[in-house]
Amino acid sequence: MKAIRQAVILAGGLGTRLRPLTVTTPKPMIRIHGKPFLVYLVDLLRANGITEIVFLVGYLHGQIEEYFGDGSKFGISILYSYSPVEVDTGTRIKHALPLLKKHFLLLYGDNYWPLKLGNLTQFYEKMATKATVVVYHNRDHVTRNNMLVEDGLVTLYDRSWKRRHLNGVDIGFFILDKDVLEHLPESNFSFEDVIMPKLIAERQLAGFLTDHKYYGLSTLDRIPAIQEYLRPKKTIFLDRDGVLNKRPPKAKYVSHWRQFIFLPKVREALMLLTQKGYDIYIVTNQAGIARGKVTRKHVDVIHHRFIAEAKKVGVTIADIAVCPHGWDEECFCRKPNPGLLFELSYKHHINLFDSVCVGDDPRDIQAGRLAGCKTILIGDNPDADYDNLFDAVTNL
Repeated sequence: MKAIRQAVILAGGLGTRLRPLTVTTPKPMIRIHGKPFLVYLVDLLRANGITEIVFLVGYLHGQIEEYFGDGSKFGISILYSYSPVEVDTGTRIKHALPLLKKHFLLLYGDNYWPLKLGNLTQFYEKMATKATVVVYHNRDHVTRNNMLVEDGLVTLYDRSWKRRHLNGVDIGFFILDKDVLEHLPESNFSFEDVIMPKLIAERQLAGFLTDHKYYGLSTLDRIPAIQEYLRPKKTIFLDRDGVLNKRPPKAKYVSHWRQFIFLPKVREALMLLTQKGYDIYIVTNQAGIARGKVTRKHVDVIHHRFIAEAKKVGVTIADIAVCPHGWDEECFCRKPNPGLLFELSYKHHINLFDSVCVGDDPRDIQAGRLAGCKTILIGDNPDADYDNLFDAVTNL
């Protein structure tokens, strides 16, 4: 299959749950940091190699067409397919059939997810299905689920959001073969009600599970989180033992502040990161808690003291995430698993693909890579990029 170069964005709905903002503005044109939400999607798509976008417009469509024009000022080609407001999603796509390529990316115009199109396309080709949908792997059930993905295939889709024992949320990013749009109803119809159940019944809808959070421009109360996520920022995640402080001997743990011995130039490194504008987070495995060698209270006291020491040199530590589990508990948070990074990204609305992860152990690097971060290995490991933290962050 050739690389996907076309994206189709559903952008014609009324956006009633966002009133009064949508009384005079189409939902995808709501401003976030002074720019329409759609601009962030266009930038995301262009960064992923998309060269053409088809907007499926309806409600107050003139505002979208006037703002984006033919797309030339955004470095991309933009086409439009208009349908009246009452037309449903499936019919909107059907109206655009003459404009669609053999394979294309379909998006809901009110959802943002940190797309890596190469990874998604690779999965689509591996599954050899006619369609793939991105499914947020809702491990902590922060919202209700509406999909069940088993062995890479979507086996159940529940638009009522009432079924139990599902494992993910459809976030509105699809790769489609144009063939799935054959034999469509003549009447007004929903893509979700007609096409998706058909694909599931034929075992032709693959589910790409992701732990990266998505952001939906659906209700007024969700806008602050979107604003924070899309706020330009730089983020770095630092391992603790062996990066900030002297690593204790094997099977030993730092259980008191007096045992927390700063490595050379760590304070200077933290100051430099602050000067460079980074938000600094710490991610650390502390299996000693599970083994009874140190208490969680002692770990928290050590971290409070560390935060206080950082403040003395003008450094703010944004947050610290700790895995308290043992080696054999198979938790998602213990590095080399990336759970600690995802925990902080959910809490603070961080785009992990734009972040840096620094560690002194290959497990730190594996966790960072699984989360999509740029990674830097430091320390006395023969494969290390740098000897110490200061040298590493100097080159950021």
